Amino acid sequence: TDKEGKRMSRERSFTIIRTAVSMLVAILVAFVIILLVSDQPVESIKIFLLRPFSSKRYLGNIVETAVPLIFSGLAMAIMFKASLFNLGGEGIFFIAGITGSIMAIWPKLPPVAFPIVCIMVGAVTGMAVMLIPGVLKAKYGASEMVTSLMMNNILLGVGLYLLNNMMRDPKVASLVSYKYRTNALLGTIIPGTRIHAGFLIALACAFLSYLFLFKSKWGYEIRMVGNNKKFASYSGINVTRVIIIVHLVAGAIAGMGGIIECLGMHKRFEWTALPGYGFDGAMIAML
Repeated sequence: TDKEGKRMSRERSFTIIRTAVSMLVAILVAFVIILLVSDQPVESIKIFLLRPFSSKRYLGNIVETAVPLIFSGLAMAIMFKASLFNLGGEGIFFIAGITGSIMAIWPKLPPVAFPIVCIMVGAVTGMAVMLIPGVLKAKYGASEMVTSLMMNNILLGVGLYLLNNMMRDPKVASLVSYKYRTNALLGTIIPGTRIHAGFLIALACAFLSYLFLFKSKWGYEIRMVGNNKKFASYSGINVTRVIIIVHLVAGAIAGMGGIIECLGMHKRFEWTALPGYGFDGAMIAML
C-alpha cells in the first residue's frame, strides 16, 4: 500500500541519516583528539581529510584495507539481523586463512580454478567452525558470544600448531608458511595499486547478501527472528533452523574474507596472531 511504502521510505531515510550522523560524530571526536595532542592541528586535520585522496597509491591503500573489512562487516551484519552477537569472525579469519593456505601451497590446479578452490575451502572452514556456536545456541540456548569468543583462542592455537609443524618454511627465520603457488594468488585489477580481484568478490558478496536478506524467504525469516523470536516461532518459522542458517552464512563469508586477504595481499601465510578483522567487523556492522 501507499502508506506502507511511505513508512518504509521514512525508515530508509532515517537509517541513512542515523549512519551519517554516527560517522560525523566519530570524525568530530577524532578532530577534538587531534586538537588536543597535535602541535599542528590544522595541518594534521588537512592531512587526515585530503591526503588519502591525493594519489592513486593512497586511494589503493583505502580499497585494499576495505576488502577484509567488507567481509567481516557483512558476516556480523547478517548475525545482527537475527539479533545474534557472535564474535567468531576473528578466529574464522585466521583458521580459514590456514586451511586455504594449505590448499594454495601443495596442490597443482589450473590458474582460474586454483584461487576459487582455495576460497571455497576457506568458506567451508568458516561454515564448519561457525556451526558449533550455532548449534549450541539453537539447540541448548548457549550464549553465542561466549562460545565464539572462547573458540577464537582455540582456533588460534590449532592454526599456529599447523603453521609451525606442517606449513612452516625452514628457510625463513620468522614463523611463516611456504610460498603460495603463483596460480593460487589473486591478481591485481588496477595497475599501480595492490587492489586485487578480492575487491570484486567482496562487492559481489555485499550485493548477494542484500538479496539474501531482503529478497529471499530465508532472509525474511532471519529478519523476523531478529525482530521478535517468539512471534516468529508462533507464526510457524523454525527458529532453530534459522539460527543455524545464519551462522553458516556468516561463517562462509568470514571464511572467504580470511583466505582472500591472504591470497590477495600476501605471498605466504604470515599471521602469527588473530588479525583483528572480526572485532572491526562488529563495529562496522553496528554503524
